[in-house]
Amino acid sequence: MGLHALLDNVRSVYNVGSIFRSADGAGFDTLYLCGVTPTPNNPKLAKTALGAHNAVHWETCPNAVDLAQRLLANGYHLWALEEGERSEPLLGVSPPPIPTVLVVGSEVTGVDPGLLELCERTLAIPMRGTKRSLNVATAFGVAAVILASRTPASRA
Repeated sequence: MGLHALLDNVRSVYNVGSIFRSADGAGFDTLYLCGVTPTPNNPKLAKTALGAHNAVHWETCPNAVDLAQRLLANGYHLWALEEGERSEPLLGVSPPPIPTVLVVGSEVTGVDPGLLELCERTLAIPMRGTKRSLNVATAFGVAAVILASRTPASRA
């Protein structure tokens, strides 16, 4: 058990397919697909994931908050990837404890506030331009590689 991710209401099938590829490349163990997040049963996702959906274990859960509470009760640590007042720079983060779940949310509205409250840390990618965030799949890929590089317990 190492690194996992919880995707809550990530609507774009293409973003989810890309996240599968990044999760596989970084050695994540599980993707939890919550809310309206598409699953690999969608042929467009499978095409974008290029087979990574067969390499990374995935589960669906209709309610991300319920899942997060269950994961916390089982000793998982939840870290959100979200820009905001609580956010600390991703680049300065210490190695994540094992097991850690990286939480990402909707491309438009971000991580649900109820879910964010359950996360012990909130991480953000420092931005230098006029935009305050990256596309969710791009941001996940950056965070996944950084976190995996700092934890010897991951598959990476």
